[in-house]
Amino acid sequence: MKEFYGYMRVSTKEQNEYRQLISLKRAGVTKKENIFLDKQSGKNFDRNNYKKMVSILNENSVLFVTSIDRLGRNYNEIIRQWKIITQEKKSDIVVLDMPLLDTRRSKDLLGTLISDLVLSLLSYVAETERKFILQRQREGIYAARKRGVKFGRPSVFLSDNFYIYAKKWKKHELSLAKAASSCNMAKSTFWDKARDL
Repeated sequence: MKEFYGYMRVSTKEQNEYRQLISLKRAGVTKKENIFLDKQSGKNFDRNNYKKMVSILNENSVLFVTSIDRLGRNYNEIIRQWKIITQEKKSDIVVLDMPLLDTRRSKDLLGTLISDLVLSLLSYVAETERKFILQRQREGIYAARKRGVKFGRPSVFLSDNFYIYAKKWKKHELSLAKAASSCNMAKSTFWDKARDL
């Protein structure tokens, strides 16, 4: 009897994985403990839950992902991980939005060839899309800077008495909380500005 596993990935903590979860459950991945989620970029496979999942896969496992870019966005790494899962772990993989990428199907030479070709093409597309995203992001930042948009936190205005209280704090004459409060600053900001004096 095959054991079904599901892998989900979203790029940021703010993104919602609910659509992926629904697709995995529809595909038959019903055990909560068999569904693994990482909330981080797909640029590499250094992801805790991904590694944990791969470590338990075996010849009786079927791994489901909703699309190849949920697995990753680095062409060479996708191919390498695919081989680890299918050849070393001897598990099957099913990419739900691409029925040709279902290693449970014909395991003959032609089936393997078609699967490998489709995988290579989709992996290339996933990495190319990642590069386009980064390029558009760089262009957007450049355009925003040209319009005068400032990035990062605004500069902290240091009050006239900052240096007096910073020296007292460094000499342990005042607590961090008291020194920061006297300068109308958050403790973390005061500490960050005063520690290198």
